[in-house]
Amino acid sequence: MRNVRSQFVGLFLFLGALTMVLTNGFWPRIHADAQEDLVRQIEPIGVVLDEIMRNYVETPDTDKVVEGALTGMMNALDDHSSFVPPTVYRELREETEGKFDGIGIQIKLDAEKNIVVFTPMPGSPAAKAGVLAGDIIVAINGIDTKGMSTEDAKDNIRGESGTVVTLKVFRPGKDGAAGEYKEIAVTRGKVPVPSLLESRVLDGGIGYIRISDFKQTTARDLAEKLKELEEKGMRSLILDLRWNPGGLLSSSEEVASLFLKKNTLVTYTKGRKHDDGSVQDEMTLYTQREPVVPDDYPMIVLVNEVTASSSEIVTGALQFHKRALIVGAKTFGKGSVQTIIPLRTPKNSALRLTTALYYTPADVTINKHGILPDVDVPFDRELWMPILEQFGKSWENDITKQDAQNHGAVTGDVKTDATIEDVQLAKAVEILREEGNFQNLLNKYHKDTKITQVAAADPSPSTPREEGPVQEASAAAPGQEAPVETPTPLVPGAAQ
Repeated sequence: MRNVRSQFVGLFLFLGALTMVLTNGFWPRIHADAQEDLVRQIEPIGVVLDEIMRNYVETPDTDKVVEGALTGMMNALDDHSSFVPPTVYRELREETEGKFDGIGIQIKLDAEKNIVVFTPMPGSPAAKAGVLAGDIIVAINGIDTKGMSTEDAKDNIRGESGTVVTLKVFRPGKDGAAGEYKEIAVTRGKVPVPSLLESRVLDGGIGYIRISDFKQTTARDLAEKLKELEEKGMRSLILDLRWNPGGLLSSSEEVASLFLKKNTLVTYTKGRKHDDGSVQDEMTLYTQREPVVPDDYPMIVLVNEVTASSSEIVTGALQFHKRALIVGAKTFGKGSVQTIIPLRTPKNSALRLTTALYYTPADVTINKHGILPDVDVPFDRELWMPILEQFGKSWENDITKQDAQNHGAVTGDVKTDATIEDVQLAKAVEILREEGNFQNLLNKYHKDTKITQVAAADPSPSTPREEGPVQEASAAAPGQEAPVETPTPLVPGAAQ
């Protein structure tokens, strides 16, 4: 009983410390204004914890109780605020930086539920050690993978750089030959995670680039790719932000800077308004450089119902400033900003706290409302996963074909009964082939942003949505504000 009581005391002190963190430690102000009310309000938490510690059928796991309490508190705020446990916090930082500790393979489950290597990333530790696409992983450090999920496999494969993981793989034979088992020791290292999923020049000099999310490295990689495609004859551009859940707020400004004139407004944010008139988390983002492509360069941005957050910021800015036509479907409407706040305890955890709303240059927040495209092209949601799988199968066994993914007839691929046509990309290509003068295309297709960018009736982040993807991890570095990501599988596998 003494140990249980000591755990309870520690837990109660932790909650007190957490309250200090969440109130910026302003206990003198609280004492002067509302300390008594605050203590009365949080009293039920202590009562419930006391009952748990005294009377639960088994000795409670204090860490789990604390995590559950924190999770509940954050979930009570809005759909995007959350408690970030240590494992998720580590992955969040890796996503933001655009690299992680691992061996650099993408895996999937085959029809027999085997863990199969989808592809090793070029230059990765796995590729250097001899892991090949199609290898079936039967054991990881001696642990049988039978019945193992891709998430469990990921957890077993990943580890600190410099450590070794041993994979036992079955390599199927070719042309009817017998397969063979191999044991491959791979030294883990830092593996880059690019945010550019594919890029190419289509017929007619139309450049095409698809971006998965917005990381620290996205703008740099995009600038390099634009230069490369121009050298290959690109004369117009389609920037595909479909299924792009967003990421870093700073990255959206950097990407917009590649296309808009220097000192052009990209977005601004507003947080809580205080009694003295000041506004918390108020900032304004302008482009910081001259564009890397000419102003009259014809450009289309593809969007859909999962285009969210930072990708909506870029969409809104390019549409408002008439730098691109927007084609596709109404965007998600994720107009709030989250700040990642590291916690001292639990160790290596954090809070993802909604601190502001962002506004487009049209002076509206599109939170829970989204942005309407200039050209509406519906695409059945039931076809999303099949077409994403179609993209992935294009380079499943040959990573050099990543930039030649199958979008159907628009990319010149042979049509079969199973082929899904990318009608949104096809419409974008059709528009760009109509006219080489971008101003003429704008005159024909661009809609007034008073129609396409309209403020929601109730933009508050706590208002529940009727539909939309589940909100999960955000891509933000400690202390940075970043719209929350809405992860969607982009290839049939997870990177390890």
